[in-house]
Parts: sequence; C-alpha cells; structure tokens
Amino acid sequence: MISLRKAQARGHANYGWLNTYHTFSFANYFDPQYMGFRSLRVINEDTVSPGKGFGTHGHRDMEIITYVLEGALEHKDSFGNGAVLHPGEVQHMSAGTGIMHSEYNHSKSDPVHFLQIWLLPDTKGIKPTYDQEAFDIAKNSGQLKLVAAKDGRNGAIKVNQDVDLFAGILKKGDSISYSLASNRHGWIQVARGEINLNELSVEVGDGVALSDINEITIEARSDAEILLFDLA
Repeated sequence: MISLRKAQARGHANYGWLNTYHTFSFANYFDPQYMGFRSLRVINEDTVSPGKGFGTHGHRDMEIITYVLEGALEHKDSFGNGAVLHPGEVQHMSAGTGIMHSEYNHSKSDPVHFLQIWLLPDTKGIKPTYDQEAFDIAKNSGQLKLVAAKDGRNGAIKVNQDVDLFAGILKKGDSISYSLASNRHGWIQVARGEINLNELSVEVGDGVALSDINEITIEARSDAEILLFDLA
C-alpha cells in the first residue's frame, strides 16, 4: 500500500519569525488521522528568520533528528553541547530522562530552512546523548546515504529505535531502487524537487507511507532531495 500525504494538507502556522509545516499532529495542529507513522512521530518543515529561534525548552523520551536544507542552525543544550549545523550534517539528540536546549538561526542576514524529526524511542528513561555528523550527501548524488540507524553501522548516527534513515540528493533523471523487507514499513519525505515513486507523482513537501510493498523505484523529475525511513 502506498499512501500519499500532500504538502498542502499539512498543518501550517506562520508566526512571522517562524514559518512551519507539520506533516503530523503537532502543537496547535491536530488531525487524528495523522498522529505519526509507526515510530515516526514528527516531521516539521521550519523556516526561521535571521537571528531568531527557539528559546531554551525541554524534551524527554524522544529521538530528535535535525536536517538542515539551507542556512545554519545553532544549538546549545544543558549538557554543555554547542554547535552550528549546516547542510550535509545531521544532528541527533536522544532526550531520554530530560534535556534542555535552544535552537537559533546562526545568521543575522539569511533564513535557515530545516526539517525536525521526532521518533519515539524503543526504551524510555535512558541517559540523554547528543551527536552531530557530516555526510558527503551532495558529493554522492544519485545514491541513498545511511545517516542514522539503531546499530550505527557504516558511520551512521546511532539512534534508540529500529529505524534506518537515508538521505539522498538526486539530479534530474537519476533513478534509484530500494527494497523493503516483508515486515518493514517506509516513509519518504520529499524535501526539495519532484520525484516519481513507482510512477506516483510526488512533489516537494509531500510524504509517502509504504506498507506491504517490497520494491520501490524513485526517479527524479527535477533536482531533488529526499529522506527515506525504513521502519519496524
């Protein structure tokens, strides 16, 4: 089964400094049909104005992944971690028993555009951790790069959930295939551009849920950037 979640159907809020779209129910947006997919709980597409951001706030028992598309995002947390995240880098925070952090646009002149992803952890009450890694996604276009996984294989960031997260930058005309095991589910989020997914037209901001399907083919109808979640 392939189920398309159109970009235009997402929740949306514009606070001036923050323009945000919610694939799943979040904050003031609630849709009982879209509370998440498998362990995937949040995909927010955020654009933050120069010099603005999210003040110090707390999380617990959540796997939080941040993926920057354009600009630079500055992170600080209660465990002393501080870093600036750029395109091609992936940030992971396992909130566990509790962590406080802030996120700000590092630039005073340009907006920052990013995806924030939440996954339900497979174990609650663990010690909080923070990771940030750079991946040569753009240098290896036309491929899916494993950026996060439960076992941390092949240099991926280790997360506390049975998920493989791949990122891919595709040039127009690129075609890639992926196989889902019979007991697995998939979610594909189009961050930029347009693709055909098994001949289904999928555009920027769209998400696609995959269940009871093994082979998928992704063809780029324009230059595109995608995230693929392989979920239990």
